[in-house]
Amino acid sequence: MSNLLQIEPVLPSLDIKKDIVWHEKYTGFEFAFGDDMYAGIKRDDLCIHLQWHADTKEDPLLGGSVIKLFVKEIEPIYKEFMGRGTITKESLRLNTPWGTHEFAFYDPNRNAIYIVQDL
Repeated sequence: MSNLLQIEPVLPSLDIKKDIVWHEKYTGFEFAFGDDMYAGIKRDDLCIHLQWHADTKEDPLLGGSVIKLFVKEIEPIYKEFMGRGTITKESLRLNTPWGTHEFAFYDPNRNAIYIVQDL
C-alpha cells in the first residue's frame, strides 16, 4: 500500500498575477493561495503551482514544462476550452496511436498543457 496521495506540478512563470488571470479565463483554474513569487491555482481536486523566475542566466525560466491532465471524458472539457478560446477545433486528436483522445495548448510562459482521455 502506498502513502502517495497526489502530485502537484510546479510551472515556471514570469508574472504570477498575469498567469493567474490567464488560467482563470482559459483553463478554469482559479487562485487558491500565494503571492507574487509563488502561487497555487485549483480546479476540482487538481492544483497547479506557479513559481516566479526572472528568466536570467542565474534564474532561467527553462523554456517551459509539460504537464498532462487526465480526464474521464474529454468531450465536455474540449467544448468548454473551445468556448473559452483556449484551443481551436483542430486541436483535438482522437484515437492516437498511443491510445488517447487529447488536446494541448501553451500558457503564456510556453508551458505545454495536455488534456488527455486514456482509452
